[in-house]
Amino acid sequence: MFLGFSIHAWITIITVLAMFSILLFTKLRSDLVFLGAIGVLYVTGVLDAKEAFSGFSSTSVIVIGVLFVVVAGLTHTGVLQWIVKHLLGQPKSYKGAVMRLMLPVAALSSFLSNTTVVALFVNIVKMWSKKLGISPSKLLIPLSYASGMGGVCTLIGTPPNLIISGLYADQTGTAMNVLATTIPGLFCLFVGVLSIIALRRLLPDRKTPDDVFEDTAEYTVELMVPADNPHIGKRVVDAGLKDIHGGRLIEIIHFDEVLSPVPDDEPIMGGDRLVFAGQIDEILDLQKTHGFVTADQAVFKMGEERQLRTAYVALNSSLIHKCIGNTTFEKDNNMTLVAVARYGKRIEQSPHEVKLHAGDSLLLECPPKLNVNTERLQSQLYFYDSDQVPNIGHQTIVSSVIMIAMVALSALNVLPLLQCAFLAAAAMLLFRCCNPEQAMKAINWEILMVFAGSVVLGVAIQKTGIAERLAYGILDVCGTNPIIVMTAICFVATFITEFISNTAAGAMFFPIMYEAAIQLGYEPYPFLIALMISVSSSFATPIGSPTHMLVYAPGGYRFSDFLRIGLLMNIIILAANIFIVNIAFPLTPLP
Repeated sequence: MFLGFSIHAWITIITVLAMFSILLFTKLRSDLVFLGAIGVLYVTGVLDAKEAFSGFSSTSVIVIGVLFVVVAGLTHTGVLQWIVKHLLGQPKSYKGAVMRLMLPVAALSSFLSNTTVVALFVNIVKMWSKKLGISPSKLLIPLSYASGMGGVCTLIGTPPNLIISGLYADQTGTAMNVLATTIPGLFCLFVGVLSIIALRRLLPDRKTPDDVFEDTAEYTVELMVPADNPHIGKRVVDAGLKDIHGGRLIEIIHFDEVLSPVPDDEPIMGGDRLVFAGQIDEILDLQKTHGFVTADQAVFKMGEERQLRTAYVALNSSLIHKCIGNTTFEKDNNMTLVAVARYGKRIEQSPHEVKLHAGDSLLLECPPKLNVNTERLQSQLYFYDSDQVPNIGHQTIVSSVIMIAMVALSALNVLPLLQCAFLAAAAMLLFRCCNPEQAMKAINWEILMVFAGSVVLGVAIQKTGIAERLAYGILDVCGTNPIIVMTAICFVATFITEFISNTAAGAMFFPIMYEAAIQLGYEPYPFLIALMISVSSSFATPIGSPTHMLVYAPGGYRFSDFLRIGLLMNIIILAANIFIVNIAFPLTPLP
């Protein structure tokens, strides 16, 4: 024993700290990190085989996996698009716009993946905000916040709710109702919407990448090859035109033939129009160095063969801290980087020489039917637009009825949630709301591994006595007032989840909150409801939630933009959470 902890407890503590450090400071896949942590706990004897792999058979993890299929059915039948089309409308004030946006988003996020909902709304909010005359940066943070606050309104709205409710069922043998968090969740949502309206001056007014990339004349230059030019007959690479200082050759127009991307061995011909992208002043130097002239009529435009698309660098992208020019990314994906924007401003240097950061916006010249949903591209970039817009028809109604029936059957305790989810997934396939291939692609196995690993971490923290010791420590500091203890644990959980997965935070704090309630002599149920809301209330950093990263680049935000309003939101929602939980679920002493 050292400082009151056994050797197995210290192994667990070191493993958890190492795991979170790796997730914060490296780009290793999160599923591999969690799997490695499980391996360490098993090999060192902290957990036996059954305990080490209990996460993979956890009811809550299985429910999450099955719900991916249900969401796929809703997505591919256009349910989300229909809701967006009919709910946003044309409000006449910022207050009206916030309410029209946040309430539908929160409602959808109560039953669907927060990330899916926000991904759908990002482009729509950008276009909608321009029609309303409001900067998108004033609405995209509220969009992300609404998805998080809506997610806590049901057990299926966010994974931590399922994980915590599953662990509670394992401990007590009593399953929580799917609408257990609805009353406190709705109250916190109401407070959150009013807070956003009251604090709207803290929301930044930023330029978006689309504003920066609006006019192609700002970043493309077209030059013509005179008939007597000395470079006629040379290959592009031999003429030194493939990669020039400050820019890049993205297209050659041979009379009516358009070549893009440009092959290295393509010969230069008299009368060719050469389209360059990058820093205009430096590109124009080619008039002196190569004898080119300014084209008398710019014919460069994106037609049927190529188009401009905007994407941002994903948080875990391998392109981070690299220059596109030093990689094979363009060649591998048949696209050309035209410009880079950061914090809503185009970077004034050759795009291929820019060292990329997470959240950078990229303007790319691509084929019109580029598959942005391949695993290779999804791990690198997130595209603002989407080619896959489903048709709205009778299947839209079918998938909606299936979803409503699933929730109703579970809420009325007709069937357990897991059985309802399986029936809903089967119905989505049976009525062809999605096909088997779409269903399998919708299941995010990396996320499921993280969820399973989080459950195992909770088991280790409880088994080794860490939770009990921490609970006693909190009681020593906070005394025996249950509301103060609840507030203290929720406060720490709220800020921890700004830096780690909310699922991991839920699993880690469950045994601590549970033990604290037991030691105080109270039924843990209300304590755990408060914890569910706390671990999903991350507002102060863009890395606190995947949805924050989805709006980070499109809104042209800076890290400090989230801190400015997010810290206040954390405190406000924490206070609302503790207040409503203790009213809706009065503390009950254990028999």
